[in-house]
Amino acid sequence: MDRISKAKSVLWIILGIAGAVGITRFIFGLGVTTNLTDNTPWGFWIGFDVMGGVALAAGGFVIAAINYIFGNERMHPISRAAILTAFLGYIAVAVGLLFDLGLPWNIWHMMVFWNPHSPLFEVGWCVMLYLSILFLEFAPVILEKWPERKLLAKIHAMLEKVKIPIVIVGIMLSTLHQSSLGSLFLAMPFKLHPIWYTPILPVIFFVSAICLGLTMVMVEGLATSYLYKKEEHPYVLNTLRKSAIVMLLIYAALRFGDIFYRGADKLLFTGTASILFWLEISFTLIIPLIIFSTKGINKKVSWMFVGAFSGVFGIVMNRLNVGGIAHVNNIAESATFYLPSFTEITISAGVVSGAVLIFFYFIENFNVWEEKPVDGTLEVKSIPKFSSNKVYLGSTKVTNRIKFSFFFVIAFGVTFASISGSTIENKGIEEVKVTKARGGDTLIIDGNRDGFAVTFKHEFHKSKNIECGSCHHMNKPGDKSTGCYECHSGMYSEGDGFKHDWHSSSAGAGQSCFKCHDQNVSKGKGFIKSIKKAKDLCLECHEDMFVKNSNIDKYETFKTASYADAMHGLCVNCHEETLKTDSTLKRLKPNLANCSNCHKDDYELKVKQMRGKKLMNKSVILP
Repeated sequence: MDRISKAKSVLWIILGIAGAVGITRFIFGLGVTTNLTDNTPWGFWIGFDVMGGVALAAGGFVIAAINYIFGNERMHPISRAAILTAFLGYIAVAVGLLFDLGLPWNIWHMMVFWNPHSPLFEVGWCVMLYLSILFLEFAPVILEKWPERKLLAKIHAMLEKVKIPIVIVGIMLSTLHQSSLGSLFLAMPFKLHPIWYTPILPVIFFVSAICLGLTMVMVEGLATSYLYKKEEHPYVLNTLRKSAIVMLLIYAALRFGDIFYRGADKLLFTGTASILFWLEISFTLIIPLIIFSTKGINKKVSWMFVGAFSGVFGIVMNRLNVGGIAHVNNIAESATFYLPSFTEITISAGVVSGAVLIFFYFIENFNVWEEKPVDGTLEVKSIPKFSSNKVYLGSTKVTNRIKFSFFFVIAFGVTFASISGSTIENKGIEEVKVTKARGGDTLIIDGNRDGFAVTFKHEFHKSKNIECGSCHHMNKPGDKSTGCYECHSGMYSEGDGFKHDWHSSSAGAGQSCFKCHDQNVSKGKGFIKSIKKAKDLCLECHEDMFVKNSNIDKYETFKTASYADAMHGLCVNCHEETLKTDSTLKRLKPNLANCSNCHKDDYELKVKQMRGKKLMNKSVILP
């Protein structure tokens, strides 16, 4: 097989694997296919597919600016390919985002339900608009394939007339959302590690996007030239190399100047964060600058590819660090370090593979380059190809389609068959076991042990004549003060308050089914669905199970709510009812039912917690 055929075969295999994993993700949810947790809700998909993907596509606006705005027409040979790369890159971002969203079918809500105060709102609209601009920029390449069609010719001529305004709008939109991705993380000063958190994060994101755009265009140009046996443009490559050196030096000055100015240099050689930082800097700056600046080496195509690819990898790593890996709750000593699962990487690789295959299609069938690639695999008429049993499979194009389809189907089938059913059943909602609240007169409730406890003034609530049954509505048999965590055992998942299997098992209570179920009624109708109806049956064995004035009668299911829902439901609902009946309290404490009423100490607690772990100093903590 020739180079391009081998490359396509590998891409179709990756796409087949990703297809099987993607179907699993949409059927069984995020938990089955990711290592994301409530502690690390953003990971590889956000860092690579969205943040990295947007930056990878920055070559479109960089080359468009050089070619059309600054008038360097000698960059024209790569302008169409750069715009196509950007166009497909933004499509890949949108597709990748669908995998990360919990409810991807609601992605359109942003267009209807506006929140102009959110950086994500601005990023989302800019990405949508810039994707439309890229389509208009690339549309002439598609339309010129059919010059004999008058309508298409008119549209082509109109787009050519407004090309410069379109390019200017595209550069403006790209500038906005490349920087706004950095603005998004300004809202989380205590979540992002201080090596990466900075007030000038939007500027750093924009400059690094330009660096990535230049190096990505180099990678794309060198890779396709190798695969299609096409000569590189020495002037174009040299211009990109020199531009990349200047932008990488500017980026280096910004990064290190900012770190030293904020006093975060003390953290550059401490802990996991320092390792991540120096790996990122090595790939982003050290390797590319050495290769691009060293005479002799910078004339060799293979070394140029290594330098450009290193720059791409380093800045994508920066996006991954900022997007989730370098968050404090992930790299703290007590935290479980997040690493993306194989399935996460597979889906991202599949999205990229699909974009690359579409890129190859346009290269082969449209005038993306000044000359279409000449290769034996693209010829319609060729010497007949025979399989091992001497069966003619058709022309080279047809043979390749059969071959690539075979690779895709086999990869899809093997991957789908290898996905473990037990893994799907057991993985999903993270089962965080809750612990007993600590304290006496004032309870400290820290169910998921994340260090953010809520204080509950127990004696104060008793003094307000609030019945114990309002909260402690049920006790385990023989217990007089059963903790909430005993029945609400899952932090975010439902529990089984009745323990049906234990009651019916000979190793447990050994109760007959007909103790609760009417044997004279058909199956289903004889099932006791309501706690109200079952309460009397329970009291036959457990006289002290229900607390006096218990609100258990409000519920009509044996399933217990998650610990989080139970806590929030009791407090928030009670506070809301109190505000309705107490006008004085409503005037004095109108925010009684708001989150901040109970979680008001989170900000100060986080500061103390992070200072105690020596993750930050005073000059870095406050934004």
